[in-house]
Amino acid sequence: MDPVSCVALATGAFKALKGAIGAGKDLQEMTGQLSTWGKAFSDFTNLEEREKNPPFWKKTFRGSDEETALEIFANKKKMEQMRSEIKEHITWHYGKSAWDEVLAIEASMRKRRKDELYRKQAQIDAAINFAIGAVIFVISGGILFLGFYALGKWQGRW
Repeated sequence: MDPVSCVALATGAFKALKGAIGAGKDLQEMTGQLSTWGKAFSDFTNLEEREKNPPFWKKTFRGSDEETALEIFANKKKMEQMRSEIKEHITWHYGKSAWDEVLAIEASMRKRRKDELYRKQAQIDAAINFAIGAVIFVISGGILFLGFYALGKWQGRW
């Protein structure tokens, strides 16, 4: 998932949350939307961390650093604004203890997603890096072998 998709998913869940809070729904009735927003926020945070140190194969195929930095900055500010508005709405309608409850749920979700999804993605990135390195090593070795073979053939040693 890319940062733009995470922000779009979070925006949709945010609008639904605002509507539900405005309609006076109970916090327990909004857990689905809150969960969707929390997953999108967690995914965005993870992608932001991964962009700071991208895998080898992504470094060569991505856009300019300035473009990536501006995109992340703009999306980060949008996500922070949504988070502060959700906090305001929840604390206004349900009190500070409800926001603390939301933070506890969010922390457990983030830990579970980190253990499951993000670790798998890190393993996939490592496997792709290894495969690309192995291909480069084999091609380099083949070129070196062919160079020495051609040199030996030219000198009459073979």
